[in-house]
Amino acid sequence: MNLAYLSLAALVIAILVSCFTELNVGILSLAFAWIVGVYFGGMTLNQVIAGFPVALFLTLAGVTLLFSQAQLNGTLDRIAHRAVQICRGNAGLIPVMFFVLAALLASMGPGNVSTAALLAPMAMAVAGRAAIPAFLMIIMVGDGAQAGALSPFAPTGVIVNGLMEKIGLPGHEWHTYYTNLGAHALVAFGGYFLFGGLKLFRSAKVVTIEQKPEDIAFETRHWITIVVIGALLVGVLFFDVNVGMGGLAGAVILAIFRAADHKEAIRRMPWSVIIMMSGVTVLIALLEKTGGLDLFTAALAVLATPATITGVIAFVTGLISVYSSTSGVVLPAFLPTIPGLIMRLGGGDPVSIATSMNVGAHLVDLSPLSTTGALCLAGVAASENLRSVFNKLLAWGLSMTVVGAIICYVFF
Repeated sequence: MNLAYLSLAALVIAILVSCFTELNVGILSLAFAWIVGVYFGGMTLNQVIAGFPVALFLTLAGVTLLFSQAQLNGTLDRIAHRAVQICRGNAGLIPVMFFVLAALLASMGPGNVSTAALLAPMAMAVAGRAAIPAFLMIIMVGDGAQAGALSPFAPTGVIVNGLMEKIGLPGHEWHTYYTNLGAHALVAFGGYFLFGGLKLFRSAKVVTIEQKPEDIAFETRHWITIVVIGALLVGVLFFDVNVGMGGLAGAVILAIFRAADHKEAIRRMPWSVIIMMSGVTVLIALLEKTGGLDLFTAALAVLATPATITGVIAFVTGLISVYSSTSGVVLPAFLPTIPGLIMRLGGGDPVSIATSMNVGAHLVDLSPLSTTGALCLAGVAASENLRSVFNKLLAWGLSMTVVGAIICYVFF
């Protein structure tokens, strides 16, 4: 069999497996790359694993370790509790606050999944106590977390910016972040007010939230963590500090001062996502060498024209992302196709196409089949009809494939 077709078949199988099984597709991709490259392509193992994203791996490791420590020692949790107090019990304002808080926390470095894991249980508990519909709260806290997903400091943002730099699109970190933030703010607030948020503002209901002093008091270890994170942000923004190596240095400082359990933080790092992204990247690198990526690009080019590519590609990446990992599978598979896609279409703006892939793939992640949606669904109060909330979230996630396509076609 032609090596290009064989490598493309391996990628397609990996994507399908990621949609319908719990197998880590990164490990599967590494196995496929080894078998196809060495036993069918006559390559050496060193040639195959040369596609391993070492720099990206170190960056992800540094960022996620630092914020695993910040989450583990309670710093992020205390910030969240203080933010709830600011709302003074206003039922309509609380979901808005959770959107802002989730977006800020995710943008600082933890990313969308860690932020959702941190805030969703609290948000859903507050929703149950305040009689705020679970669906409305999930829209706000979930989209808030997704809004910060592509921050230059967040794991997914690191992945996307690394992939874009590899295909000749460096320097668009903040554009990538702001466009994703704007798209999620648009759909979140649109959905919130459309499905009942205005009624919450009009109600006179005031929510009281009981908090133990030890849950919100900042101790020395929390202030050390805040200072370290602040120093990292300043260093990255103004002194060209590498975010990954800076994160590792910050993690060492917290370990030295015993501000967090260093060993437990390493265990809590999102190794599954890191392995997934690394393995798929190795397989994509093999496709580039064998010509399989050209075949994949040609298949995408058939679906669109230069005028419609942003909408079409947002729909396609969104549809796959409903069932598959956005950061670990979809974006590593699609972003490398951009140069070839433009060449085959005879035109198109690479940044607009990349933005459409990023936005389209992330807007659907409130589906209960995706991690962010599932984390929010898990915290729904017992008084809510869980099946009804599940169906609403599934409908929301699927509808975002169309909404994302329209947004990307109109704006990008």
